[in-house]
Amino acid sequence: MAEEFFIPQLGQTVEEVTLIKWLVEDGAKVAQGQEILEVETDKAVFPVEAIASGYLHIGPYQEGDVVPVLAVVAIIGKADDKFVGKSAPAPEGEPAEATPPAATLVAPVETPPQAPEEAGRVFASPRARKQAHEKGVDLVQVTPTGGGGVRVAERDVLAYLQSLPKATPVAQKMAAEAGLDLRQVAGSGPSGKITKEDVERTLKAPVAPPPAPLPPLSEAEVLERLPLKGVRGIIAERMAASVHTTARVTLMMEVDATHFVDMRERLKARVSEEWGFAPGYNDLLAKIVATALRKFPAMNARLTPDAIEILTPINMGMAVDTERGLLVPVIRNADKKGLRQFGAEFRKLAEGARTGRVSPDDLTGGTFTITNLGMYDVDAFTPVINLPEAAILGVGRIAQKAVVRDGQIVARHMWTLSLVFDHRLVDGAPAARFLQYIKDLIEEPYLWLTEWQDS
Repeated sequence: MAEEFFIPQLGQTVEEVTLIKWLVEDGAKVAQGQEILEVETDKAVFPVEAIASGYLHIGPYQEGDVVPVLAVVAIIGKADDKFVGKSAPAPEGEPAEATPPAATLVAPVETPPQAPEEAGRVFASPRARKQAHEKGVDLVQVTPTGGGGVRVAERDVLAYLQSLPKATPVAQKMAAEAGLDLRQVAGSGPSGKITKEDVERTLKAPVAPPPAPLPPLSEAEVLERLPLKGVRGIIAERMAASVHTTARVTLMMEVDATHFVDMRERLKARVSEEWGFAPGYNDLLAKIVATALRKFPAMNARLTPDAIEILTPINMGMAVDTERGLLVPVIRNADKKGLRQFGAEFRKLAEGARTGRVSPDDLTGGTFTITNLGMYDVDAFTPVINLPEAAILGVGRIAQKAVVRDGQIVARHMWTLSLVFDHRLVDGAPAARFLQYIKDLIEEPYLWLTEWQDS
């Protein structure tokens, strides 16, 4: 009997994939465990292995099609077997989405015959509909990113909920009945909370005309056109949501890293051969930040629709520049790992991110992020908070400068750190103390010993 070859679950938040490339031809003989298909999530490209040995018979799916996870895209059986389409098995606890019968299964299941607006309804995944129903979200208000930008995925509903400002129950009800997006309402209540009066005032205000469309350009005027989808589309969506919803404040602090640089050079000379890699500034700084987060837990937090959650695990996101865009692998329980273990894990995840071979689960669940542009000679910058985290640390270059010490001008290694935090979760003074503590540990590395003794 032929075995169904389906798209495996590639992470807790992945609902659909793009078929990138069949690695073998239709009808070819394959072996169990052989990589036969490459698929792309919104994070990376993954190979999918054959689940049996036999002859591969590919279904009516082309490279570039978007299909849901667990969808059957081929069968593996005898040479004369034929592909017969079946509906994809539903994730546990969720109803399966309707799939056309085998005789009519001739188009990608994610491509509707017309846009949602034309069809008069919203296309959404079962998990997205479940989230929307539980949270009282009107799917019309949610920007879709699935299925080529026409299908609402669960991540879209969660991003929409995260972007909503706080409002009184009466204001929420009034806005829902009027079809008003609360993000368009300026709150006048405590901490910017939206009240009934704010909604009424917005509904009475004259409607501004829509922005004028961009004038078309000739082909000669456009060097290249990059579709806003995939990783780039997700980055654009999340960064816009972060900028528009967070109350961002930036603290910049110059740190004397002379002793820190010396410690790293000594450490590199001592352990590089044994460890198989030279411990870097990112490794050392991440361990310092993890120590600081343990001492200042309010910085290790996230904002939910109705509360601020102080988190127990310290999961360090480390931004990595890749050809597909900025990705943030997460080292979980960073405060509990030694420098060698942290460095080895970071290098493995960073390489996976650059080659597109990192697991989606390795790119989620961060509680604090570090992003470093020092290698590009950047002194200081203002990074964008990685929602739903409370803060992000921007790291510039370490440069020798002439500074005054004890009345004398001396050369020191100076380092500028930029802490961007969400004022909705954290006030300025606690954030400043957090950054100052990081500065103290960098300037006087031996202070780590006191933390180790207390842990």
